[in-house]
Amino acid sequence: MITCFIRYEIDPFKVDAFTEYARTWGQAIPRCGADLIGYYAPHEGSSTVAYGVYNIKNLSEYEAYRERLRNDPAGRANYEFAKREHFIRREDRIFLRLASGPHAELVQP
Repeated sequence: MITCFIRYEIDPFKVDAFTEYARTWGQAIPRCGADLIGYYAPHEGSSTVAYGVYNIKNLSEYEAYRERLRNDPAGRANYEFAKREHFIRREDRIFLRLASGPHAELVQP
């Protein structure tokens, strides 16, 4: 399993547009085969940094997922929405694997 971290630099005056974009991905990404952890919009601190995070089995599954996302009607519409509204200034994507697992269970006092 690998985790895709997407770091967005967004227009600070268009956080609502990014939030709409994120909500659409909240439906399309799981439908197309990735395990969405979530999209995160600015709340406190920097108003220009946002994240998207999801798990996928491996890079070959990622390629198949991306193709499904490109062919998904909501996915296509969301790409067009981002292009039209220009709220994303920059997008960086990195794939990482979990190195700290398995994690201990939280002990209740």
